[in-house]
Parts: sequence; C-alpha cells; structure tokens
Amino acid sequence: FFSPCEEVELEGVTVNVTIQDFVADVVSELCFHNLLHISRETMFIFPVNSETIVHTFCATVGDTRIEAMLWEKEEAQKLCKITPGMENLGYLQNQWDLWGPVFVCFLGNLPPNRDVTISLCYVQELPVHPDGAAQFCWPHRLFPWTKYFSDFSHFFLTAGCVASEERISENLHFNICLKSARGVSHVAINSSHTPLQYMTPDQTSAMVSLKSPPWMWDDLSLLVYYRGSHILSAVVERSDPKAPPGSLLGDSVVMVTLMPSIPEFEPSAVHLGEFLFLMDCSLFQDAQVLPEEIFPSCTWLPHLNAVHSSIFLQNTLLFLLKSLPLGCYFNIYSFGATFKAFYPQSVEYTQENMDNAVRHISSICPDLGGCDLLGLLRSTYSTPLLHGHARQLFIFIQRKISSEVEDVMAEVNRYRDHHRCFCFPATRCGSFNLFQAMALKTKGECVCIHSKMDMASEAVKCLQKALEPLATGISLHWELPPGLEVSMIRKAPEMIFQGHQSSVYAQIHGQTQDPEADEGAVTLQYHVGSQVFDKTLRFSLMSPADNRLPVHRMAMMHLLWKLAWEGTSRTEKAIWHSAVKSSLSLGVPSPFTSIVAVCMEQRDALHHGSLPPDSSVFSSPSCNLVPCQLLWLHGFRPVRFKSTKFWVVQKCQIFLERFGCKGPGTEALTQLSASSKGLCDFSGLRVVVALQKADGSWALTTALASALGLSKADVELQRPREDVQPVVWATILTLVWLHQYKWKVSWSELLETKACRWLQDQGEVHLDECLEAANSLLGCFVEPTTFRI
Repeated sequence: FFSPCEEVELEGVTVNVTIQDFVADVVSELCFHNLLHISRETMFIFPVNSETIVHTFCATVGDTRIEAMLWEKEEAQKLCKITPGMENLGYLQNQWDLWGPVFVCFLGNLPPNRDVTISLCYVQELPVHPDGAAQFCWPHRLFPWTKYFSDFSHFFLTAGCVASEERISENLHFNICLKSARGVSHVAINSSHTPLQYMTPDQTSAMVSLKSPPWMWDDLSLLVYYRGSHILSAVVERSDPKAPPGSLLGDSVVMVTLMPSIPEFEPSAVHLGEFLFLMDCSLFQDAQVLPEEIFPSCTWLPHLNAVHSSIFLQNTLLFLLKSLPLGCYFNIYSFGATFKAFYPQSVEYTQENMDNAVRHISSICPDLGGCDLLGLLRSTYSTPLLHGHARQLFIFIQRKISSEVEDVMAEVNRYRDHHRCFCFPATRCGSFNLFQAMALKTKGECVCIHSKMDMASEAVKCLQKALEPLATGISLHWELPPGLEVSMIRKAPEMIFQGHQSSVYAQIHGQTQDPEADEGAVTLQYHVGSQVFDKTLRFSLMSPADNRLPVHRMAMMHLLWKLAWEGTSRTEKAIWHSAVKSSLSLGVPSPFTSIVAVCMEQRDALHHGSLPPDSSVFSSPSCNLVPCQLLWLHGFRPVRFKSTKFWVVQKCQIFLERFGCKGPGTEALTQLSASSKGLCDFSGLRVVVALQKADGSWALTTALASALGLSKADVELQRPREDVQPVVWATILTLVWLHQYKWKVSWSELLETKACRWLQDQGEVHLDECLEAANSLLGCFVEPTTFRI
C-alpha cells in the first residue's frame, strides 16, 4: 500500500490460505485507515511473479468500490487511453526504487478518518525447499505492525504502529488449510502459531493459524512437509460442472510436481553438456593484446594481464575453456551493438576446437555501442538443443539493459525449461536485478563482479556447479482407466538440476468405461549419466470438488502463454476466441488480455459472474476508469557483495593509497586482502593453465619447464624411469606444482581433476616413484592419495 504519509496504517488483516501439495490459493482482506484530518492520495502495489496469478482485486471506500477486471487486449488499450492519471504509472515505473513485476491500482484520495478495505485473491505455484517441503511466503509489510520508508519522500505503508501484542492478535486472522493425498507430516513457521490440527483420521488435511507476525522485518516463511517420497506428487482437480465437457474448465486437470533424486557419483571422462559463453564486448575496452610480452614461445596465446578488470574476462574465459571436460559441446558469443558466434553452432570439446577458441580470445574487439542481448538470446534459444546435452549459459556483462527488460525476461521465461543461466554483471552494470531474475528463473546463479575481484574463481565455481550431475531425458508415462486420455498443457522439462523441481500440467478428458475405476498412475523416468531411474505414483481421480479452481487457473496460465508463444493470432479465430474467453472467465491475465479498473457506486458494482465485461459497464454516470495494470518497475537498489570482509578491506586500502599514507595496520590489511582474494603471482600459473591439453595432460616442453621455474634438461634428467612416458612425467610434475596453489586458487581443482582422470586412463604410471621425484625437484611434499589415483 503506497501513500505519501505514514499516518495511513494497516489496522486489520484476514487471510485464508489453502495449500494443496505445491499450489496455494490465497483469499485476503486488508483494512487500512487514514489517521489524518486531510485526504491522502493512495495506491495499492503487490509484488507478483510468473508463478503468481492475481485474479480478484477490489477496494471499498464507503459507498465507492474499485474493481479490477480483465478485458480483451485491444479494447483495454483503448480504455487506457481515456483513463485519467495513466501517466502516474509511467512515473512509478521509472522513478520508484523497486525492481520487478507488480500489480498496481490507484485508489484515489482516501478521505480523513476513513477506511479502505482491499480484497485480494491469488493463486501461486509454490517452490520446493531443498529438503522437499512446500514453501509459502507472505510479505512482512502486509502484517499490522511494521512500516517501510521509501527513498524519496513517500512511504510504502502496509502497517501502522500497533501498541501491544494483544492488539496485533485481535487484528490478525491468518488461517492455513493444508491438504495432500500423501498426508501432512508437520510444518515449520517462523512465527508463533497454533498446534497443527488434523481434520481427517488419515491426516490428509490439517489446519494451523498464526498467533502473531514474524519477528521484526522478516517475511512469513511457512514450510509444509508431506509424508512419503517427494520425488513425485500429483494433485487432481475436478472439472467445473457448469463448463462444457472437452474445454479446460469442463475437464479434470492434474498438476504433477517433479523433484528427481539425483545420486552423487564420480563423473566419467566424457561429460554431456552444452556450455555457451556470452561476452559483453565493452568489457574488452582496456585490453591490449600483446601476446609476446607474456608468452614469447607461445605467440598464439592472449595477453593475460591482471592489471585491468577488463583483462579479468580474458583470464576467466581461458580458465573456463581449460576446465571443460571432454565430450561436452561449447561456443563463444561476443555481443555489443551486434553479436557474433565464434562457431556457427556449438562444437565438441576437442584439442583442435579448444585451441581455436583460445586463439579467439584475443580477437574479440571492444564494442562500446548498443547492447543487443535480446537479439543474442533469441538467436541462441532458436538453435536446436543437442540431445542429452543440458544447455547452460555463462553471461558476462557490464552494460545496463533498460528498454528491453520485459522482453528479455519473457524470452528467458519461455525457454526456462531448456537451459540454465549463470550471470556475471559487473559492479557498474545497472541491471543486476535483471540478471539475478534470469538466474533464479532458470535455476542458475548470479554473481556481481567487483573490478578488483577475481572473476575467474567465481566463474569456475559456477562451472563446478554446472558440472554436477543432473536429470535429463525426462519423460512421463500415464496409466488411466479405459476411455480417459491425457493432453499435456505444460510438458516435462528437458532437464532438472539437483535440489530443484518442475511442475507439469495435463488435461484429463474423455469418459471412463468403468464407473468404478477411480485411480490413475503416472511414472517418471529420467537419466543421470548412463543410469536410468523411474518412479511410479498412483493417484485418485475422484478428488473433492473445489469451486475456486486454483489448479485450473495455473494450468490456464501455462496454456495461454503456450498459445502466445506458438504464434496464435486473431486470424485463428476459434483458438484465439477460446483463449480469451477462458482467460476472462477465470480472471487469468494473459498476452491476449489486459487489466482495467472501474470505480463505481456500490449499487452499480459488477461481479465476476457477469464477466466478460462489455461497454455496459460505463452506462452508469457514477462509473469511472482508474489506472490499474500489471507493471514492471525499473528501480535499482544497491548490490551487496558476497564477501563483506574483502569489500571493507579494499575500501580501506583504496583510502590509504589515495592519501599516500601507511598506517600501523597497512601491512596487515594488505595481507588480509591477499588472503581474502587468494592473490599470488599468476604469471607462471597462467602459462601452466594455457599449456594444459583438452584431455587434461601436459606435454613436456621448454615453455612448461620454464613456467614451473625449471629447465627442460633438469626435468628430463629427473624422470624416474625410462618406461615412464614424458607426457605422464610432465603431468605428474605439473600436478605437484599446481597443488601448492590450491589453497589460493580454488578453481584449479577442475584442472587437477581432468589431469587425474587422464592419468587413471593410462594404466601403470609408477605414481609413487614419479611423486617422489617431483617432490624432490620442486621441494614439495605431496602424497599419492592427494590425487585420488
């Protein structure tokens, strides 16, 4: 709730939540009161996401009622043009400090000492906690005892000052009904609540209520634990008896939640996966390609200098390429005003292709023009997926994306089941929130890169995560009574990562030939590496009637977006008309509809039963249009870095260096900063990394010996046995040398793993003797067990 003064307080909250497995149906009523003796202009704002459907909203002030309703898009756009105050939405979108999609409705002037009652209903697909619980949240600003101050002379008020806990309890009615065919086990809530009360003997239904809000500024977090395995769950929702059979509303809908159990195993030498590196060309603006300065004997290598943050990107790309496993596929894209792929399509990771890619690093030219990230994503997503290879994007960027935020997120959301994004925006990039949303939507990660930060280590940590085992080849097999069939609305994803879930929706249509057959079954089958797993779940087809139809609403949302993505237009009249009619009847926003809010006297108020709306809405002289939309806010809040210690130390050092003074703790600060970042002399390390072969081995060359601080003659002389191949001896020697940097450069583990796997494939390598010789030559002490060979 948004108001220019803090004297508008949230006096009462009534919320009824029904959670069935992993879908929540929320009915809420919020009562605000203007304590002032003057009127205040107000508006209501509620955060939403792609898994949330706000289908009912109305606000009541005295005899006046404001109701939001869906209209066909073209008609709604015409109405928006004649709606007074629509320019306020544009101001809110660009001037407020928040970022992301919201539902917003202007409520006009709230008279002095008057109440406004907000009725808000929505359904939401719940995320799965890593331990398998369904997770429901409620904003702390919508409890009657907190207040929030925005950054520019306005207050986002969702609460007032409440004097006592007793008064809070009187004004808070928060009831939660839990349902699951598997049975409800227990709940975890971060606030005071009543004991879990089972409503049925088989414990498939339970109730719990809040006694007070969470402490201080915490959002409500409710975790619901169900009995049995969480790998597979199903919710069947019966049809609407008033709807015609064969339509979505006229048939039953099933929501299946998939969370495969992915076992840990030692990865094989050949890894399946497609890795795409998207590099912002503006990050190369400080790069000076002088290969002979660093690698006089390897003129094909790029200059890898650690002075400028822009050069970090070259280092990072080199380390990522060298860390990839054999058997995967990869490609490099550079983008600015235009974009360019190094290979026409992804290529297999081989020695030749890797060498060509490393050479390509130094040919990426700076481009400080526009930023066609949207075009690049569309081009990337349009390329066919490689069967069995999970697509994962690594995006490095420092430019702000402003005008195409919604379009970028729409593309990411469209293909979210086909890929994963790891995003690395620079500190000066003004679009951190966008890239964080992209990563969250695709189950990836977003790491903000500071100019003094070791970009390589952060990127390789994400690569380690990307190389973890995942479920692929996902398929569902249905077993239904004769006469019933399944039509998929949202199909199973291409891949599911460890600890994540995906929901599938299907329409059950037809007429069963056996009236007593009331059960169906679904079998999930998936692959982890070369292993095949399956899990079968039986579910009841005779679920209790639910006239609120939360699962149908979620299924309708996915169906409408599917039709939009497939290019359904008004020329396909039957499909288009059916989609719009269904969207309006269930109150589900879609690409075919828009929201319009109408302000009228209570006696003229329309109800959702009369939808779809038409021009008769405006027949009453007391009826007016008010601004109301689903809006994407473009604000930005300061980014918090992962390592507070490192950030503070760098601040101190910059301050001391700027004033040319060295305090008593300067040397200690420098040492602490080095330990925070793992700084060391990387000149030899970069050469060693660059010389590693695609299979993980190192050839015995003069360049390698020099990088290790030795001469080639000494290395050859110390080879322990004649029957030890030079490449085996060089690889073991380099592993010992590399191991001394492991505590400083965590990303070296991937290089080490590749080398150890290569040694394992060589048969007898006389490891003990080679290690003894390498330790003696380098002055180290590394045991055979260190490398797990």
